[in-house]
Amino acid sequence: MLRARRRSGGAPRFSGWSSLVTRILVVNLLAILALAGALLYIESFRTRLLETREQELLRQGEIMAHFLENQGVEKGRPAILDLSSPRGTRIRLYDASGRLAADNWDNPETTRFELVDPTTEGFRRESAIVIDRVIDFITGQRELPPLDEPEDDRRGIWPEAEEAAITGAAVTRARQTRDRLVVLQAAVPVEIPGESRPFPVVLLTVDTPDVIDLVRRERMTSFLVFLSILGFSLALSLYLARIIVVPLRQLALAAHRVRLGRQRDVVVPRLPHRRDEIGGLARALADMTAALRQRIDATEAFAADVAHELKNPLASIRSAIEALGSVRDEKARAQLFGLIEEDVRRIDRLITDISAASRLDAELSRARLQPVDVGQLVEGLVAARTAAGPLCNGVGLFVEPVRKGEAVATADADRLAQVVNNLLDNAQSFSPEGGRIDVRVQRRGPIVEIRVEDEGPGVPQEARDAIFERFYSERPRHEDYGKHSGLGLSIARSIVEALDGQIRVGDRKDGRTGGAFLVTLPAI
Repeated sequence: MLRARRRSGGAPRFSGWSSLVTRILVVNLLAILALAGALLYIESFRTRLLETREQELLRQGEIMAHFLENQGVEKGRPAILDLSSPRGTRIRLYDASGRLAADNWDNPETTRFELVDPTTEGFRRESAIVIDRVIDFITGQRELPPLDEPEDDRRGIWPEAEEAAITGAAVTRARQTRDRLVVLQAAVPVEIPGESRPFPVVLLTVDTPDVIDLVRRERMTSFLVFLSILGFSLALSLYLARIIVVPLRQLALAAHRVRLGRQRDVVVPRLPHRRDEIGGLARALADMTAALRQRIDATEAFAADVAHELKNPLASIRSAIEALGSVRDEKARAQLFGLIEEDVRRIDRLITDISAASRLDAELSRARLQPVDVGQLVEGLVAARTAAGPLCNGVGLFVEPVRKGEAVATADADRLAQVVNNLLDNAQSFSPEGGRIDVRVQRRGPIVEIRVEDEGPGVPQEARDAIFERFYSERPRHEDYGKHSGLGLSIARSIVEALDGQIRVGDRKDGRTGGAFLVTLPAI
């Protein structure tokens, strides 16, 4: 079995050979071509009708020949003259010498038809003749010999009659008039006992206007139906091209302009009135462009923030280095070296956090989520901090115990530990001397909550969204500049959202002053 080879992305190889408009037209025209096949079927129908009529004519000739064999040619001649047919069949009798012995058309009383001059039929017949020629050419029909009535009618004029007289076998032939009507002829030998060949011959000739007119009517009807459906199909194709191709071209143009870096002045059409796949594509592309703009803005803002954050310690280092050349006091020089060392540590801490933030998206995309006992994880982190020694400023760190397996969520254990550590670092930074940090983990229906509360100044209502932005500048009053990069909460939010969770800040539940960070994750 042959199969279409596919390109990358699963697209068939032939899917790119033309535009979508052309393919729509081709698909619709295929159905039209199937209808055009009906016109060709009519031709085979005409052939069968003519073959049937030819067999009927042959049977009539055999009956007459049998009659003449019994009566004799001379005795049967008056009967031939008196024969008539509703179809106007012409019956001619040729004797053994080939002379015309009888012709029923010579008797005006038996003639039941009227000859019509084809040149007087006008445009309708002329157009029918043209269509006949076209259809015969398309279907490969052979051209029939013309029908020419001789002035001196003898058997030798008609090859079929001559052949029947010599061979003693019936012969049929079809001819064509000037207006392309088919005339059938059947020559049947009259084998009179005792006589030798050539035999007398009965030649029957019949016109088939009823068959041809029927075929022409059906052909014209089919042709008109074909034209109607063709017009409808073309109109439908243009309509489909308009509602499909035009919006796709608009979207492609907008995407091209975005690619060229003009995303600021590009309006991607959302097509809100379209409820189909193209409308969905337009809205998805518009949302993607908006997200791209946000990402570019965030990248530009991040670069500006990095430059700003690095500028201060570098300026401090430069000032200290410049002062070293003029300072001779050893104590003052030691202070300058200490300042330089502290600024270098600040830059190192800042670069480390920036590097972690820049790698975060890539690392989250490769993270493998699995069930994590959040309660046990948090208790382990708190225990590790407590075992490392007392916190600075005498801050106390407490965690409420949670039963094993009570609070389980789907997450990445390392990244979730990073979130908890960042929240604890933030709480410790804002906690007053001798303050307390409380950590609670609990299961609430379909979610697992991690709550970190401190006794610091709390977070103002207007700043509760801004603190999760990169390099947020709000710092504790007692903390020296450079102890934190301002990226911890931003990194925590990115990780939590990647785990299908949420993080927010509020007030303590007991009503006391302080901040409370709440992380919620889908529970298992």
